[in-house]
Amino acid sequence: MAADDKRPWDGIIGADEVRRYGAAGFGKPTGMGKRPGLLIIDVQYRTVGTVPRPFDEAIQEFPTACGDVGWDAVAQIEKILAVFRAKGWPVLYPYVAPKEAFDLGRLADKVPALMGVAAKGYEFVPAIAPQGQDILLPKKHPSAFFGTPLVSYLVDAGIDSLVVTGCTTSGCVRGSVVDAFAYNFRVTVPEDAVYDRSPTSHAVNLFDMAAKYADVMPTDRVIERLQAIG
Repeated sequence: MAADDKRPWDGIIGADEVRRYGAAGFGKPTGMGKRPGLLIIDVQYRTVGTVPRPFDEAIQEFPTACGDVGWDAVAQIEKILAVFRAKGWPVLYPYVAPKEAFDLGRLADKVPALMGVAAKGYEFVPAIAPQGQDILLPKKHPSAFFGTPLVSYLVDAGIDSLVVTGCTTSGCVRGSVVDAFAYNFRVTVPEDAVYDRSPTSHAVNLFDMAAKYADVMPTDRVIERLQAIG
């Protein structure tokens, strides 16, 4: 196997399981449309920390931080964002806003640490922060589509495909990818521009999205596809 053919789930998803999906016909590419949009999901200090640190150190600052892997992904998101800026394509920022007392819901039960994140944690990482023309999309649940006007924005902007980046691979990224697929958008996930506190969960969810819902590939290959769009 060539180095370029190595996948994030190699050594985690067994070869026989990979074979089963292939034999059943899963994982066919869908490609990109003519006008893509970029989702940058929850890339805030609360998910990466204010500076790169190993996981066990990062959670001392923000308990929801993923550590160094988040900053590695930020560097890849920055590359993709530069292409979208140059081409004038839409960039949208689904993000978790601080919760009010009336709106805690089941998230407060499952992840109480999220309720105590300091205000600094909700700031966007400067390297990939929104600009004036971008769309900010506060959300209350994992999927960027649930209870938000995202579909309306995408339709209005003439977007036919999405590049989905951000955090976490197994949570808000996956939830958004599945819903985007359900709305018949073509979806691409740059495998190194999404991140998760669990390497295993990250890899397994990338495998599952690649099999069922999205084209999953490294950032450099995503950029090649984006540059090829007229």
